[in-house]
Parts: sequence; structure tokens; C-alpha cells
Amino acid sequence: MSLRDEIAPLIQGDAVDDAETLKKYSRDTSIFEVRPEVVVFPKNARDVSVIVTFVRAEKEKGRDISLTPRAAGTDMSGGPLTRSVSLVFTKYMNVLVSVDAEHLEATAEPGMYYHDFERETLEKTGGILPPYPASREICALGGMIADNAGGELTLKYGKMDRYVKELSVVLSDGSEATFAPISMQELAEKKLLQNLEGEIYRNIHALAEANKEEVGAARPSVSKNSAGYALWDVVNEKNGTFDITKLIVGSQGTLGIITKARFELVRMKPHRAMLVIFLSDLAILPEVVRRVLKFDPEAFESYDDHTFTLAVRFGWQFLEHLGLWKALALGFAFLPEVWMTLTHGVPKLVLIAEFSEDSLEAARHKARDAYAEIRGLPVTARLAFGKAESEKYWKIRRESFALLRKNMKGLHAAPFVDDIVVHPEDYPRFLPELSELLSHYNITYTIAGHIGNGNFHIIPLINLSRSEHRKAVLELTPRMYELVAKYKGSITGEHNDGIIRTPYLSLMFSPKMLVLFAEVKKIFDPLNIFNPGKKVGGTFEDIKRLMMHPAESETT
Repeated sequence: MSLRDEIAPLIQGDAVDDAETLKKYSRDTSIFEVRPEVVVFPKNARDVSVIVTFVRAEKEKGRDISLTPRAAGTDMSGGPLTRSVSLVFTKYMNVLVSVDAEHLEATAEPGMYYHDFERETLEKTGGILPPYPASREICALGGMIADNAGGELTLKYGKMDRYVKELSVVLSDGSEATFAPISMQELAEKKLLQNLEGEIYRNIHALAEANKEEVGAARPSVSKNSAGYALWDVVNEKNGTFDITKLIVGSQGTLGIITKARFELVRMKPHRAMLVIFLSDLAILPEVVRRVLKFDPEAFESYDDHTFTLAVRFGWQFLEHLGLWKALALGFAFLPEVWMTLTHGVPKLVLIAEFSEDSLEAARHKARDAYAEIRGLPVTARLAFGKAESEKYWKIRRESFALLRKNMKGLHAAPFVDDIVVHPEDYPRFLPELSELLSHYNITYTIAGHIGNGNFHIIPLINLSRSEHRKAVLELTPRMYELVAKYKGSITGEHNDGIIRTPYLSLMFSPKMLVLFAEVKKIFDPLNIFNPGKKVGGTFEDIKRLMMHPAESETT
């Protein structure tokens, strides 16, 4: 009897194992391909509980079986890939459960696409969930929680963990629990529960208390991090709270299966103005960033000379899908950049700072003040107040990766060193070393990022049928992360560990912290049925073994 035939009669949803479905769910947006044995689409929390109970019982019998949750599959780390049971939420568990306009909150299921969630919450409350990633049009909420997502608004509004107020979770014994911030008195009561939930509260609290100094020292000092389990955020001594959601957010489905989440929303200011800075001397970058940040930009982004050159070279392809008149308007808006490139060369970095306020004049006033603040520095800057002016810069920032992929035939997007974070004051030393390191490999890439908080996305394009490119993946990754560790940074600010980064956590964390991460996993999931090999237990051999087969990369 197939695994599908065993699971299908137990649930109201679907269990599928046809070749086409298995192939579809063997990929996310990473460099890996892992074929599941069966794909299950649960209809409700009961289905999830039943499947977890079944998988646990089979594992207790010695069967090699596990369960990996999946939302929209936009993960870039291999996080939702499995050889066993792929539990996919987007088909059925994709509902906006409730909206509270008065308290600016909304509750939804993990399979709900972010663009649908934003449209509905904006219409019903005037609020949105701000830590959306660049994949906002195609990602889903479950993945955003699993990776502790962030994006262009993170500088001002923070990452996903700030907005998750409550999680409904199926635990590894099939029981259901609800986690939210609780007081120390409530914690004492929770610890009296004689079930797995009670064990989790007792053991995580004991672990945090016994290792307080080690955990505190392990907290990454950079502004963003998705690596490891956030043990340092569970106990909030200032507020007197204990919050298990801080562990589950960013855990990539390794601790429990989320069935519902309650979020805090934010009402955005309606008017914006942009300052654009063209930088040729990286030595002054920290000072530029420091001066601009004084004026509280809503977003402060960047892209490199590779990206800028692509935008000038392939500008029409950037615009052609917009419709003739909009494309023409934006096309003409690019002419100053073309002229600047011809007369002054390509800048090393382009920085875009966007300021939001309740009135258009207030937003423009902030942009002008920031412009005045950097005027004495050796940079070229301009204000972008018109819609076409600001839109073209966002288009370059958001879509350069797609443009690169479209125009470089035979190459595959390879996010394997794609999400590093360093301290802005280290830019003058770090960025030249980064450039020097990348120069040793014959690969095409762009660098874009959240310059305000030191988060860079490096996306190489490679062909995995070429031995030199496969070698680059295996050689460049550790060298890149060693460089990041040298500057006390994070190997992932938003994209999380998955297959690609779990083996490198030792470059960020002490051996003792790696043991504590393993203890966290064991407390929640003693039989290791939830998404094994991610966050804990992943190896370098996994990267080699699970990388896409060369023949498959040629047609991607």
C-alpha cells in the first residue's frame, strides 16, 4: 500500500502522488530539488492533527517518515522541500478568519496569499502587514512566518516576529496548542499542564534560565537575523513576559505546524517622497547612511553597479509589460540615468531613501532635509517627487533579478549566498572584500539590499551543468559566510537557514548554542518528524546531494 493510500482515508483534504504533482512540489526557488513521496492538502486543523498523529505513530514503529509544511513555495533556502510528506496549505487553508478594525488585528490561515490578505485587510481596516518580502505578489503567510520575513519596510517597521500576536499550532503528538505572550504568573500555570504543551513551557523556560548568559551573548548584534532559533527573545524581562511564538516564528516548520495566526496591522502614511543618491566612493557610505537615517526614512534601499548597468542596457525589457503609455513615460524618465552613465560612468551604488508622511508637503520636506544633510559629501543626489521618477527606481530595485534571468539565457537563479547582514559602519571594509571574493568566480550576479540596516541580497546566475558553477556553489558559500562572520554579521537576515545555510550555523554561533538549538528541537519534536535537516542536523553532504541535477538546470 502506498503512503498516499494510507493517508487519504484519514483526512477530509487530498493526498496526491501523481508524477506531475510530485515534480511540482519538489522545487521551491532554491538550487535544490527534492521529490516528496506524497503531497497532502489538509482542509482544516483536524486534518493536520490526524496527519501528525499518523506520522508520529509510524515513526515510533521505526519507519523513515516525516512531515514538512509548505505554503506558496517561494522560499530560497530549500526550507519546504522533503522526501517524505509535503503538507501544502494554499489549496484549502487559505482563509481570512477574522478582522478587528478597532484593535487593528487580523487572523488568517497559513495558506492565504499575502496579496489577498493585504487587499482584504486594507479594505476592512485601512491597515497592512508591513514585513512583506519582494515576493509579496506570490508568497503566502505561512512561509512569511516560517522564515521570519522582512523586506523594504523592515527598516521602519521591523520583521514578522514583531507582528505575530498569537499562533495556533499542532504539536508533534498531534495535540493543538495556542501560543501568545503570557505573564510569568500565566507561565507558572502553563507549566502545570500534564501534556506536551506543559512540557514545552517547563523545558524551554528551564533551558532559557539555565543558559541565560550564553543565550544573551549569542543574540546577533546586527539589525536583522533569521538564523537559528531566537531563544534570546523568549523571555522579555523588561515586560515580564514569556513568548513561545518567538521560537516558532522563523523555525521553518521544525517545531510545530501552524494552522492559524493572529497579526497586528499598521496603517501606513499615505504620501511619499524619494531621495536618490549615486555613490562612487564606498568609504563615505557609512556617513551617508548615518545622515539619511536621521530623517527616519520608511525605506532605504540600494542596488549595485551591475544592477544599474542592466537597467540602462535592458531598460525597455524592464518596461514593456507595463503597457505602451506607462512604459513610454517610465522610459523617458530613464534618460537622465543613461546620460549620467555616458558622461560620468556607472556609480558603485545607487541608494534610494523614501520618506512617508500624512501630507505630500511633509514627505517632500523630509526628503529635502535629508538632501541638504548630505550636500557637503562627495556624492551625486537628486529628489524624485513625481510618480514616474520614483517608480523607475523601485522598478530597478524590485525587478532587476527577473530582468537578469530573462536576458541571460541558459542560466539559473541560484540563491546560495543571497541574504547576508553586516553593520553599516563596516561597509568601507566589507564591501571591497566582498567584491574581491566574488571576482574569483566566473559568475554573473547582482547585489541589491536594504542599505539602511546592512542587509544585502546577492543573486548569482549559474548553470549547474557546468562543473565550475557547481564548484562555485560549494566553494563560495563557506568563504562568503566566513567573511560575514569576520564582521560579526548574520548569514541570513530574512531568508532563513533551510538546506543551504543550516550547515554553516557554526560560523555564527558557539558549539554550546548549537547544542541548545538541538535541545529546543528535541523539546518540541523528540522524534524529529517535523522538517528534519533544517535549522538543526543539516550537513554539507545534504547540499551536494540535493542540489539540482545538472541536466535539469539546463532547461530551467
